[in-house]
Amino acid sequence: MNVPSPLPPVPAQSLSSPRDTAALARLALQASADLARLNLPPANWVLPALGPQGQTVLDVLVAGAGMCGQTAAYALLREGISNFRVIDRAARGQEGPWGTFARMLTLRSPKHLTGPDLGVPSLTFRAWYEAQHGERGWAALHKIGRLDWRDYLLWVRETVGLRVENRVMLLSVEDEAGLLRVRLGSAAGAETVWTRKLVLALGREGSGAPRWPEFPSLRRDDAAARERVFHSADAIDFQRWRGQQVAVLGAGASAFDNAACALEAGARVTLFARRPILPQVNKSKWTAFTGFFRGFEALDDARKWRIYTYIFDEQVPPPWETVRRCDAQEAFTLRLAAPWLDVRADADGVAVTTPAGSERFDAVIFGTGFDVDLLDRHELARYLPLVDTWANHVTAEQALAKPEPARFPYLGSGFELRSTDPAQAAVLGNMHLFNWGSTMSHGAIAGDIPGLAVGANRLAQAIARDLFMADADAHWERLLAHEEPELLPTRWYVPPNERS
Repeated sequence: MNVPSPLPPVPAQSLSSPRDTAALARLALQASADLARLNLPPANWVLPALGPQGQTVLDVLVAGAGMCGQTAAYALLREGISNFRVIDRAARGQEGPWGTFARMLTLRSPKHLTGPDLGVPSLTFRAWYEAQHGERGWAALHKIGRLDWRDYLLWVRETVGLRVENRVMLLSVEDEAGLLRVRLGSAAGAETVWTRKLVLALGREGSGAPRWPEFPSLRRDDAAARERVFHSADAIDFQRWRGQQVAVLGAGASAFDNAACALEAGARVTLFARRPILPQVNKSKWTAFTGFFRGFEALDDARKWRIYTYIFDEQVPPPWETVRRCDAQEAFTLRLAAPWLDVRADADGVAVTTPAGSERFDAVIFGTGFDVDLLDRHELARYLPLVDTWANHVTAEQALAKPEPARFPYLGSGFELRSTDPAQAAVLGNMHLFNWGSTMSHGAIAGDIPGLAVGANRLAQAIARDLFMADADAHWERLLAHEEPELLPTRWYVPPNERS
């Protein structure tokens, strides 16, 4: 009889660590000095533009101030582009998932990864953590606490001088006279702004919406469903389900994270997965090297399609620490090879039908991730029929077999949307999609930490290129007018009107 080997202990994990504001202030001064030594940020070089009636025009509007939007804006500053605004619909500290619907204790990435620092050592998470907890604290850290990461991002934002306008929503986008006319909404009312470029850094759902499975008896607008049926991206009061039965659907990280939160709140949780075994290998980890980050975008479409449809098909396993977090609870049950056939909510609970029959629960949670379908993005409604997608770049058979990858937008080299109508190419080319929807075209460099610096720099450099090219003739005139006489302090200086 084979006796299974004992499982390794789970390293200590925590959401956050004690904060040392004085140490962080000192580190911010060091980072500011480092940036000054690198001559960052350089002076703004972009020529001013005016709207059709003389309105002030932004060079860039960044919609979304989570990890990706913040890092993209910082990269713009480093490229000498400062006439921009950064908005986010959430309150400060709630940008992105870290303080809201992310429910893991720690990040899934290794602690040593960099990204939001864009190569400045004193802006790295390690510097931030060591400033407060020393080298021994860093050595003892297993993975980065989720709320530590949130607080670190806020510290980087403040240190590099990035201003974010919170509780401001992107409502709609139109175009006029070669510019984008964007409607924003806030507690102060609606506002129209003009911009040359729009960066859509709207998070994991920024290219679609939370993925809700379709079931014959489930209507999302049903009052009973609103009270008892949730997506993992919803705000969930887990304490409400203490002592009750909760069912979770999914085999990935978010499903296990939500199961763990419900268990720790005192619920009994059954997690269902249609697979006979959990996904075992995170194939996307293989992509985390510089050659892939820099080279994937240059591959032909067939190779890009082959790589990411394979990664998507393999799926991502839940982190082992998260699985153990659930397994440590006696009230946890995992049911494999148990797909859901129907979900029916009523005032007393939720009936879940599987091939084995019907079971009742007090609440259910879909840990089914996010879909990629720009038709869900009402902000871009006017342009959605024109957006090029991967379905137009593979065979009809491939698109039918892999419908979700086929819905990914087919982006240009600077993350710009491309149009199926040549007449609209310039307009869509001024909208840059910097979120998960860029993965099929660029790899995961606009959502995951490992490739974030490569992605943000690529985006900012592409925008800088476009802005310069658009004003190339005006820059030529500036070149002709440039007058900085080098020899003025010498006896060889010749005034302009005497030069032959």
